[in-house]
Amino acid sequence: MKLSSSAIITPEKIKEYLLSQRKRNDKSKWLAKAGYTLENWNELETDLRTQILNKDAVYTDTTIYGNIFEIKGVLNGPNGMSLEVCTIWIIEHESESTKFITMYPERK
Repeated sequence: MKLSSSAIITPEKIKEYLLSQRKRNDKSKWLAKAGYTLENWNELETDLRTQILNKDAVYTDTTIYGNIFEIKGVLNGPNGMSLEVCTIWIIEHESESTKFITMYPERK
């Protein structure tokens, strides 16, 4: 199943969560390996849309908020390095909007 190409990926999710250093579940160092930084945060949004969102999504769960989906793929960063990623998305029950939740390294 393909998720909506107009899925919501908020700048705050990218800048304040994925690319900001955190004490717990920090993803900024991992993403920096592929060249993603706060200075080029919009490249991560664009790459999520063009390299990941167009792949098949797999349903994983239903919560009180909506249906959860996972999309796995390779994210080719601005510096040429690739990251194998697992991304999590939700289609909300109430609004029927598709939203990006998080991403992390793909575990094999």
